[in-house]
Amino acid sequence: MNRKGQSERGGQGEGLIQKHSGYRKLKSFQIAELVYDVTVRFCDRYIDPKSRTHDQMVQAARSGVQNIAEGSAVSATSKKMEMKLTSVARASLEELRRDYEDFLRQRGLPQWQRDDPRRVELIARRCAAAEEVAAWVREVHERGRGGQGAQGEQSNPSTPSTYPEIAANAALVLIAVAVGLLERQLAAQAAAFEKEGGFTERLYRTRQTQRRTP
Repeated sequence: MNRKGQSERGGQGEGLIQKHSGYRKLKSFQIAELVYDVTVRFCDRYIDPKSRTHDQMVQAARSGVQNIAEGSAVSATSKKMEMKLTSVARASLEELRRDYEDFLRQRGLPQWQRDDPRRVELIARRCAAAEEVAAWVREVHERGRGGQGAQGEQSNPSTPSTYPEIAANAALVLIAVAVGLLERQLAAQAAAFEKEGGFTERLYRTRQTQRRTP
């Protein structure tokens, strides 16, 4: 098979089967995978392993990761399916967010406000593994017991935060980051589809070009 046969070109010069860099390089996948690992750790510690909630939370987190991966893999031949799977990933993480919010609400634990400095601090930490998030949770907990804060301020010992509160809020912060990335990813996918079309459109242009070629 010659080079032309290996990579047919359409009317706009793009390949019929488009390349993609792989889902592991997507920031949304990396954060979603971190959310998954954090959720497994959280559920094993704070949710009854025999409960339906335990399974639902773990499965929702896993669905977020898997659908990002599957969407990336199918992007070469179906932009519509890529957008659908990316949307499913976002919906799964939204479901997981509700579970964490319910966990806090049902136990009378506070959910951090958007302007809470701990949210900014965790994002700035750029944790890459669940162990790093757990270490940050322990640090914040010790700080709340009267230790020194990140900037050297004394935390308020009269309102110490519990491990479950910090851990659940930390997961919510990471979920918010992942969902935000997926929303931007979906917008970019929609714009690309509107501009370039999908596999069917590329196949049509390729056939038209071949028919015009003597």
